[in-house]
Amino acid sequence: MVGYPCAPENVGMKLTWQIVVVLITADFFVHAESLPQLRDRTVDIGNDVSLRVIEDGKLASSATLILIPGWSTTADIWREQINRFAPTYRVISFDPRSQGESTITTDGNTPEQRAQDLHSLLNLLNVRRPVLIGWSQGVEDIAAFINRYGTNNLSGIVLVDAAISPGAEGIPERNAKQTAAQFDTFATYQTHQQEYLADMMRAIVSKPQSNDAIEELVTMGLKTPPDIGIAMRIADSFSVNRMVALKKINCPTLIVASAKSPGLAQQQAQAKQISQAHFEQIEDAAHAVFLDQPDRFNELVTSFVAKLPLPASDLNPTPTPFVEIDRPVIPVVVERYRKAPKIVKPQKWHQRVVRERTFWDKLRYGWIVPQKKSAKTQR
Repeated sequence: MVGYPCAPENVGMKLTWQIVVVLITADFFVHAESLPQLRDRTVDIGNDVSLRVIEDGKLASSATLILIPGWSTTADIWREQINRFAPTYRVISFDPRSQGESTITTDGNTPEQRAQDLHSLLNLLNVRRPVLIGWSQGVEDIAAFINRYGTNNLSGIVLVDAAISPGAEGIPERNAKQTAAQFDTFATYQTHQQEYLADMMRAIVSKPQSNDAIEELVTMGLKTPPDIGIAMRIADSFSVNRMVALKKINCPTLIVASAKSPGLAQQQAQAKQISQAHFEQIEDAAHAVFLDQPDRFNELVTSFVAKLPLPASDLNPTPTPFVEIDRPVIPVVVERYRKAPKIVKPQKWHQRVVRERTFWDKLRYGWIVPQKKSAKTQR
């Protein structure tokens, strides 16, 4: 009877497959409804700067993870971690100024200004005692944030494969040839940005990547003009000694480094200066350890966050405002870009009330009753 659609066994088989499809579809929709909703939006933080923000996870979670990308990268580089942590925590990542889809500006491309941007973003998104997770340049941004706002309003800190810069004071400690080679790379980046970024992206990830994956990383890096990119690198490494942040950290801190990192010893030494620091190194990983060994990295972060004294869950959390703890180093802003505040004089709403002279007034006082006029005309 094969070939006849009306055969009893075919009808039964067809019905069986329909039931299976319905069950699979129903399970898919139930699962889809249980997944957190990813939000990709732009947030205006003031001074004509907007940041592109990715937010996912549970708004009422007891922990909020802030993922800060490195130089020439964007929030998308944390996609693996966003997907991993969103079912449990509120997760936020963003493109820093002059990177990715955020505002490209020639002003304030320093860790100090990016720390202020982060402070504004946390307040605008109503974030309560977050865990800051910064990679590469993001480590400098966290150090600048600590120097200005302290750590009293943070639940924890994760520093990923970068040592905090000693600024220009640290140049004598560096190998002179190494510093010169670093400046040589700036010239290459200036003249051959795309090729430089392609080589860099292949170097920071040791796990084989598809051409599409590398191209995606390069495309995000090309959003930053090379002049601004070089200014960022100089500001990160040479402008300010941010090592004072090490003594200001009074919250749990996890330091995750690649075993192949050229700054491994420096990261280990800095970890010893933090009172509540835990140091971990990841084998078989390049600079982007969370891309090379995502399972190991995610396991370390999950274990770290689980032990934190996190604030209680609250559907409408009221965050404690971040307060400056000392006078920060603020980049100079050209005066012509400043706008004087508009002074608005209060309006006087009261008007003089004019009493109308009536016929009885004429009889009593001998007044001539004028034609009736409005109070505005009488003024």
